[in-house]
This record gives sequence, structure tokens and C-alpha cells, in this order.
Amino acid sequence: MIPNANPRHFRIKAAQRDMIAAAGGIERVVEIVGYSKSTVGRWNNGDGPDLMPLDAVWALEAETGMPVITTALAELSGRRLSDPKEVADAEADIMRGYAGLCSKAGEMMATMAEAMADGKITPAEAAIYDRRLSELSDIIAACRKHAASVRHAGGFSVVCGGAS
Repeated sequence: MIPNANPRHFRIKAAQRDMIAAAGGIERVVEIVGYSKSTVGRWNNGDGPDLMPLDAVWALEAETGMPVITTALAELSGRRLSDPKEVADAEADIMRGYAGLCSKAGEMMATMAEAMADGKITPAEAAIYDRRLSELSDIIAACRKHAASVRHAGGFSVVCGGAS
């Protein structure tokens, strides 16, 4: 039994077992990381004190494409990981959405400026204005979804790209 073990230790041990299973079992992990079968077996033993060294964690997470242990460590620190693809998609969506919003707002303003130039607004001009407002409303709704995605992804830097 592990002396002075705490729930954090057991959470990491559970993640190690999940990682070993995801990588194909003890013997497959031995091939990937180059540690002995008995060492990998100790990592897989929930009642043992042995934790994987970082080089093994990195190798297994790279091999499987699953950040199982890194996710557990982040959770234990009150954090969460974000998917780089989700972040990239959120970045692109919010930038495209903002550009579309500015463009459509410009069209709406030009429509009204043209309509007001002669000092009166006809029913046809009001209908065109209303159509532009409807288009703008749809774009605003989409932009609000994009903003929610960026919030969920943890934000990003518009200066250097990537997560903030």
C-alpha cells in the first residue's frame, strides 16, 4: 500500500492505467517507452507508488494522440486542456465573423445614407433597409456563437496567434 497517498496520487495512477490500456497494454508500452516490463507493470499497479517519468508520458501521449495523463494533471490544478483544432476553428470563425459583420454593417449604413440623401425615405428604401438589418441580425447571432466558442477555448492572441 502507498504510505501517505492522497486522492491526487490515485487520480494520476488511474490516468496511467488508462494510458497503458490506450497504448495497447504493458508489453506494447514497453516497446514504445523502452522501460522494463516490471517498471511498466508498477506504473499500471493502482496500489503502487510508482509514477511515470515525463519522457514516458510524452512518448505515450504522442503515440496515442490522447493527452490522458496531461489532462489529469491539468484537472488536478483546476485547469482544462483545449483542443488545438477547436481553438484554431474558433479563431478563424471569430475573425471571419467580425469581417462579415463590418462589411454588412457598412452596407446597411450606405443603404440608409443613400435613402436619406434626398431628405425622405420611401417604402422601397425602408424595405431594403429592413433587409440589410435582417442580414446584420443573422451575422450578429453567428458572431455571438463564435464569441462563445472562443471563451470556451480559453481565448487567443490576435497579435501572435495561438491560445492566450
